[in-house]
Amino acid sequence: MTEDDARHRQRMARKKAVVDAAIAQAQHDKGLLLILTGNGKGKSSSAFGMVARTLGYGHKVGVAQFLKSRRDTGEEKFLGNQPTVQWHVLGDGFTWDTQNREADIASARRGWQVAQGLLADASLHLVILDELTYLLNYGYLDAQQVCTDLAARPATQHVVVTGRAAPACLLEMADTVSEIQDVKHAFRAGIRAQPGIDL
Repeated sequence: MTEDDARHRQRMARKKAVVDAAIAQAQHDKGLLLILTGNGKGKSSSAFGMVARTLGYGHKVGVAQFLKSRRDTGEEKFLGNQPTVQWHVLGDGFTWDTQNREADIASARRGWQVAQGLLADASLHLVILDELTYLLNYGYLDAQQVCTDLAARPATQHVVVTGRAAPACLLEMADTVSEIQDVKHAFRAGIRAQPGIDL
C-alpha cells in the first residue's frame, strides 16, 4: 500500500466513524417540513423528485400548484396520472400575466382551501405546495394562518414548500431548508423553455 493510499484509508476511517455516530443518534421519525427556496432553477423539480420517491414506496401524494395555470407540463402529464396522486393546478397564471391583484387574491384563497384539505388528509404521505412563497410575500394569504395549518397537519405527513424568498415564519418552522442559487440560466441567453427540462 502506498503512503497516499494509507492516508486516504485513515481519512475515510475517521469520516466513517463520524458519519456512523451521527446515524446512530438519529432515532426519531416525524413528518418533515422542507423548504426549497432561492433564485435558482430546480426547486419544483426537486419537489417532484420527492413525489417519485414517495410513489416508489407505495405512498399517496397531494400536489397543490399555486400561481401556475399550465396543465401541459411534463410533471403533471406523468405524475398527475398516477392513481395515488391528487394533482391540483390552482392558479390563474403568473401575476405579470393576470395583472389583477384582486383576482389573484381570490384565486390564492380558493387554492389554499384545497391545500387545507390536503394538509388534513392523514392518508397523504407527502404534500407539495408549489410556489406557495409568492402568495405569502405578496400578502395574498395570511402567513400566520398558513403556518398554523402546516403545524396542525398529521404528525407523519411530509410537506415540501417551493418558491423564492421563503418568509421567516416558514424558515423558522422548517426541518430542512435548501436555497437554490442562480449561477447561470439558458433563458438569459435567449433559449426558450425546453420540454422535459423546464416544462
